Amino acid sequence: MATVLVVEDDEFVRSAIIRDLVGRNHAVRSAGRALDALRDIAHFPPDVVILDLGLPDLDGSEALKMLRAISDVPVIVATARDDEREIVRMLRAGADDYLIKPFSGEHLNARLEALLRRARSAPAAKVIRVGGISLDPERREAYLEGAPLELTRREFDLLAYLCGRPGVVVSRKELLAEVWQQSYGDDQTIDVHLSWLRRKLGETASQPRYLHTVRGVGVRISAPR
Repeated sequence: MATVLVVEDDEFVRSAIIRDLVGRNHAVRSAGRALDALRDIAHFPPDVVILDLGLPDLDGSEALKMLRAISDVPVIVATARDDEREIVRMLRAGADDYLIKPFSGEHLNARLEALLRRARSAPAAKVIRVGGISLDPERREAYLEGAPLELTRREFDLLAYLCGRPGVVVSRKELLAEVWQQSYGDDQTIDVHLSWLRRKLGETASQPRYLHTVRGVGVRISAPR
């Protein structure tokens, strides 16, 4: 069972989501406005947030930025905007996953359980080092040449998984299954997060230092030569 905060201004949609989640033994709270949700999260952090983007008081990306300033709680955005640029914008603003409306309760629950499995999995205690990168999974801290790396939760999980397999080419399918806990999905999500990681590691896809793309296969992390 998880505590879920449903942020949705449409009463009919909100009631349907709540009814389905309660039927699956989750504890559910709800809010119809972004600012009400932010106050709720600040005082009573949930296990996961389902965030509608069409709220009356704040744009979805602004709400995400404000949420990320106070919490790293997993967030699934729910949007009727089936637009690639919009989805990328939400991922960049801090979303962990997204659903296109309309969606079934079964689909929502599958995404929810995947996020919770990842968030609750016990990290290994050993500090991992690859070249100038040092990563402490237990403390969820990462450093590059001794300087702290400011990573989102998903960026940290992705870097930790790759660093745990230095020199190994990891497929996108494996990353989707092990980092995102999904058996299917869009490669674009992985590519976006790899791009953000590259930027924070001081590299680009055309001039990699740590993250090397193997075309048609996957990505490999290795220390600079």
